[in-house]
Amino acid sequence: MALIEYMDWPLPLVDIYYVDLIRGGYMDIRNCSNCGKIYAYDGFNICRQCRRDEEKEFQRVKKYLQENPGAAIPEISEETGVESSKIIEFLRQGRLEVKDESNLLLECERCGVPIRTGRFCDKCTVEMKRQFKSSIGGGRDPKDLGSGDFKRKLRAGERYRKKR
Repeated sequence: MALIEYMDWPLPLVDIYYVDLIRGGYMDIRNCSNCGKIYAYDGFNICRQCRRDEEKEFQRVKKYLQENPGAAIPEISEETGVESSKIIEFLRQGRLEVKDESNLLLECERCGVPIRTGRFCDKCTVEMKRQFKSSIGGGRDPKDLGSGDFKRKLRAGERYRKKR
């Protein structure tokens, strides 16, 4: 079992650490990509404190946009103190949307078409979903598959999608 200590100095360039837990399992330990601190990986590339800070920035941007709809990125950045690159990141995450059709600054990462929000255009999203479905189960309906673990997993995925 390894013990974790607080360290003041920068860690080695290794990005991922595994710490042996009492029951023989492993905990994924990483460095936050924002501040560099060590944290227990929970599916995000930044620590909880940086996520809280990022959420506060988003709320400032959101509040400013509610009071000033249609504001441009430089104006939002100047008034809120949030970097324009962070505002563009919010657009990529789908948390914000470009209002003016003629001023689209995002491009689909797959085909390069201008988009209003997110990472992919609607056409590429539909195509990727189709490809993903066909790669899992060959695009067949779970009812048509024989019994077994694979069929159970496909049905679980369908239940999850219905809940959303």
